[in-house]
Amino acid sequence: MITAIDTNVIVALWDQDEAINSVAQSALDAALRRGRLVIPAPVFSELVACPGRTEGFLDTFLRETGISVDWDLDEAIWRTAGRAFQSYVARRRTHRDFGARRILVDFLIGAFALEKGYRLLTLDHRLYRASFPGLTIVRV
Repeated sequence: MITAIDTNVIVALWDQDEAINSVAQSALDAALRRGRLVIPAPVFSELVACPGRTEGFLDTFLRETGISVDWDLDEAIWRTAGRAFQSYVARRRTHRDFGARRILVDFLIGAFALEKGYRLLTLDHRLYRASFPGLTIVRV
């Protein structure tokens, strides 16, 4: 079984707060026992933008942890992400939601996992549950 990893899980792993990073580590270890771990290209890009991180650091981290990067985002992923993002925007308007806005990359991550048939390991289960009802979500 393959598990796709959301950006927020890796960021939590790197957090200096041991309560946060140990939960992320446990979730990653459990997912690894079930199969391969992968991040989609947008997660790679978001992780490079984290403070103090470089491409070299990230390449080394991924190699040492056995997490692979899937660089292929085909048409089905883009279309699924677009539809999910469209629905999200409509829900925000209907409910006059003034909370934090989501960006397209969140929907690319969900669409990637759904279209590839992977599980998604995330801290943000509410967004993915609402936007991708058929997606298997593993909460951290």
